[in-house]
Amino acid sequence: MKSSTTKRTKPRSVLPGFGLSLGFTIFYLSVLVIIPLAGIFVKTSGLTPEQFWHTVSNPRVIASYKVSFLTSFYAALANLVFGLIIAWVLVRYRFPGKKLIDSLIDMPFALPTAVAGISLTAIYAPNGWVGKLVEPLGLKIAFTPLGITLALIFIGLPFVVRTVQPVLQDLDNEVEEAAVMLGAFRLRTFRRVILPELIPALLTGFALAFARGIGEYGSVVFISGNMPMKTEIAPLLIMTKLEQYDYKGATAIAMVMLIVSFILLLLINYLQWRSNRRVVTA
Repeated sequence: MKSSTTKRTKPRSVLPGFGLSLGFTIFYLSVLVIIPLAGIFVKTSGLTPEQFWHTVSNPRVIASYKVSFLTSFYAALANLVFGLIIAWVLVRYRFPGKKLIDSLIDMPFALPTAVAGISLTAIYAPNGWVGKLVEPLGLKIAFTPLGITLALIFIGLPFVVRTVQPVLQDLDNEVEEAAVMLGAFRLRTFRRVILPELIPALLTGFALAFARGIGEYGSVVFISGNMPMKTEIAPLLIMTKLEQYDYKGATAIAMVMLIVSFILLLLINYLQWRSNRRVVTA
């Protein structure tokens, strides 16, 4: 007897194959991301090690690094808390004006950063609506690191809300109800059932808000006051170097920011991977 073998043909996909898709992805990232970033290293290579270290270790540069990274971290941390609360309210409750509030969350995306900076400065300046109320209390907001942090909170809030909101919508309410029926209180149900599912999204939103805050310029340059050693941010110092035609010095400062940002984002992505793995194994 002759045995007949049937060949199973793999159904062809409408989308391009893996080779073509991967080639296009690498080309796209190379042109728009890798090559511009590589240009920073190429431009900085014109400096000798002594010149590079003298540029990036200048006390004014170090102070600008501290202002940029610390205010971005504090702003992202605040958005982590308030973004979760806002996303929770928008997903779990129904109330008048809900769609309007949901639309206002995306306002920092559409609003030009310079307009946001001017508006925040007008509000929190000593003669502004809020500034003149808190100034008698000895609290100064504009032209301080606190004002920079508030501006970065305004810019970074949508990143946390929009990453947490879909995860909350996909959560199964029956799991929460089962936890309550088994005797778990609300706080314990949130900590043991809901929060583990939200941690990856929270870390993603934190990373996006933190990365946006580090490179933010337009909304911060007005409210910061640009005082060296106090409220001067690193992006403004880079712009100052460029205006002085010190291109190598500007790229040296930018390269340090790029390396530190990459390390921090890599650490956050590692924590996100660990949390995802823990949720899957659980």
